[in-house]
Amino acid sequence: MRWRLKVTVVCVLFLSAAMTASAADAIVRSIRLPATTPWDLKQLSEPPTFEWVDQKSNVRSLFYAGEPYGGKATRVFAYYASPTTISETAKPGEKYPAVVLIHGGGGTAFREWAELWAKRGYAAIAMDLAGHRPNEGQNAHQANNRTRLPDGGPNQGDDEKFGSIDKPPTEQWSYHAVAAAIRAHSLIRSFPEVDAERTAVTGISWGGYLTCIVAGVDSRFKAAVPVYGCGFLQQNSAWLPRFEKMSPEQRQRWVTLWDPSQYLPAVSMPILFVNGTNDFAYPLDSYMKSFDAVPATKQLRVSVNLPHGHPPGWAPPEIGLFIDHRLGRGAALPSLSDPQTENGRVRVTVQSSTKLKQAALHYTTDGDAINKRTWKTVAATIEGDKITAEAAPAEATVWFLTVTDERDAIISSRISIR
Repeated sequence: MRWRLKVTVVCVLFLSAAMTASAADAIVRSIRLPATTPWDLKQLSEPPTFEWVDQKSNVRSLFYAGEPYGGKATRVFAYYASPTTISETAKPGEKYPAVVLIHGGGGTAFREWAELWAKRGYAAIAMDLAGHRPNEGQNAHQANNRTRLPDGGPNQGDDEKFGSIDKPPTEQWSYHAVAAAIRAHSLIRSFPEVDAERTAVTGISWGGYLTCIVAGVDSRFKAAVPVYGCGFLQQNSAWLPRFEKMSPEQRQRWVTLWDPSQYLPAVSMPILFVNGTNDFAYPLDSYMKSFDAVPATKQLRVSVNLPHGHPPGWAPPEIGLFIDHRLGRGAALPSLSDPQTENGRVRVTVQSSTKLKQAALHYTTDGDAINKRTWKTVAATIEGDKITAEAAPAEATVWFLTVTDERDAIISSRISIR
């Protein structure tokens, strides 16, 4: 089957023309990326053409050029905010670090998410990855209160994510979503008020899935935080029924092209994985395989029964603290060694520049599906740079330690799955 598609590109006029990316702006292709990587990294390094829709509000809106789809040019809607747009006291000429915000399934460009990061001192861009734009006003982000763009890319339903696997890669959702996120990065880096050498990416649910891919493909980011989303979806995830409907050849093609397991080994920037013990979509076994696939600096933030959703997904303070530190704006999160068990006790060594408040051991003895188990939490002891606790019982099926610092930031040890 041929994967190439002859595309007639229809030129679209925008108010601002793209600038040519310098060598420093270009994505450096990792030798760890698979040969099947379908994106044109040189092209994605270039800032896309764009036009402002609203350049006066605190949170502004714009369209930028997307990838051709169905033989036609597309555009992507996005919100943009920065300290300059939301505050009259911002210093003229100051450059800000930037963050790319990738929404999850059922989501869209979130105005409040961009504003949240602008209040933290960042330039932020949040784009829609479903070929829509949110309507303004109350309940703007409800799924039934969005407008389909006549020149939008593919929608974001499961049919688009899995049912189009026999189409050329350029006609599938993951291709467009990853490209749109990287194009947003190239665009925000080109803005005069942005420090292009200090950028990060974070995404929630399917946005976390995309963050795992984008972090492996786009070498220019200095930090990445996938929330919930991970790889190895064909081994365990909420979409096993979708994979069961595929032929072996289709399943292998999907994994080769679109599973983050193919791209996580190419991640070169520090990465923080954020999830809950009982996430319905991205279970801990697939999560730890994704964590282990990353060769770069990495940390875990797993908590018991973290709710799944967009506001719960952008709420953990560790996301901002991790990105702050990696972009030179604050103290690091605590770092834990791998747990060691001896004489009935478990121990980790912790490195922290902030005062530690508490520590705990979390475990489950259930044998049901890994994301449907009941968890128990017991206090652990902090003694200098050591955290110790009575070891999880022999019948424990999953366990890990956490430490909380004075900023209420939680960091987890490796998850032990028996």
